[in-house]
Amino acid sequence: MGGDVPKQFRLLAGKPVLRWAVESLIRHPAVRAVRVVVGQGQQERARQALSGLEIGEFIEGGAERADSVRAGLAAIEGDAVLAHDAARPFCPPAVIDRLLASLEFFEGAAPVLPVGDTLARIRETIGEPVDRTGLARVQTPQAFRLDALKSAYDLWKGPSPTDETTVVRAAGMKVAAVEGDPALDKLTLLADFERAEQWLAGRLRPRTGTGFDVHAFSGEGPIMLGGVEVPHSRGLAGHSDADVVLHAITDALLGAAGLGDIGEHFPPSDPRWKGAESSRFLTHAIELLRKTGAIIDHIDCTVIAEAPKVAPHRAAMRARIAEIAGLSVDQVSVKATTTEGLGFTGRSEGIAAQAVANIRMGF
Repeated sequence: MGGDVPKQFRLLAGKPVLRWAVESLIRHPAVRAVRVVVGQGQQERARQALSGLEIGEFIEGGAERADSVRAGLAAIEGDAVLAHDAARPFCPPAVIDRLLASLEFFEGAAPVLPVGDTLARIRETIGEPVDRTGLARVQTPQAFRLDALKSAYDLWKGPSPTDETTVVRAAGMKVAAVEGDPALDKLTLLADFERAEQWLAGRLRPRTGTGFDVHAFSGEGPIMLGGVEVPHSRGLAGHSDADVVLHAITDALLGAAGLGDIGEHFPPSDPRWKGAESSRFLTHAIELLRKTGAIIDHIDCTVIAEAPKVAPHRAAMRARIAEIAGLSVDQVSVKATTTEGLGFTGRSEGIAAQAVANIRMGF
């Protein structure tokens, strides 16, 4: 792949590949739990990529695939297990259905796709063709009876296998072949990422939400704007920390996804939110969107006030909003304007903010 970011942590339509893979499994009603095996020293990257998902503690893998799978098997219990590659981010629910149904009759099952291209042996030039009759590409996730896979690995003596079907078959057990899906093609080359982006573009539709919030000045400063403490002689009145920027952005995101408004999720009458940091509200909205599979493309917020000046704090605000939302800074815009002395903001009675959020959601 090149670059200094492992492919499982690369962004695909604004979301890490690993998160796509985990979410495609965790949403299936038959999947009771998902555990993630990560490379040594990758825990923090994985934690950021999977923020908000219930996946338990990370399991540290080994040098080879088999080492990582063994580590995962040692940490789980149950009747059946799906072993999946993070580099195959899109798993259709129907494939999981077919795999699990096969476990009634076989120790294991794997999705396969027939080979449609001509196959040939290569030695600098194209050599003799290989008969492709009965050949197929084997994909993941692969399903197994858990005790069968564990016992097969206990018996395995060969070099590190490329997948678990090899291990189970070597132990004399049968693995069913079920219909796979092109969506499960592995991300190996840069061209694969381009293909995946195009595939996603055809399945997601753009949606836009707007948000507006206002708080009156009251008491002594400083005030919170965009998750950043801004010096000011006066404070803002509010049940929470009165951060108009984060409130407006939260409402815009909830609106874009059709998930209500901030007052519905965090009613001012609830004493739990008295003095609460508004970053909690935005984090909650982000988690709700991610559970629906939504992708946040861009957030834009305009602060409307005579004072304080936003410009000196704009970079810090953008960085903080991006941090909370799990976005890059260039996906966040913060602007400021005045009302030329008109209205309540013009009379310096308070601060307002309006936000626009652009997201993409599946059909």
